[in-house]
Amino acid sequence: MSVEEKFDQAKASVKEGFGKLTGDKKTEVEGAVEKTAAKAKEVAKDAKDALEGAVDGVKKAFDKEK
Repeated sequence: MSVEEKFDQAKASVKEGFGKLTGDKKTEVEGAVEKTAAKAKEVAKDAKDALEGAVDGVKKAFDKEK
């Protein structure tokens, strides 16, 4: 996870917590949505990295056969 992704998740958590603390449901929900989006972005990046690793593995396997 990059520093930017960690920062986005932390910022969203603070926003969500602030909304809970102040009773501001809109801010609380916005924070929760932003946190979920940041986590989804992280999962997508991890999946992309895993796919790229698999592709590299297949390429190396074919190169060895030549």
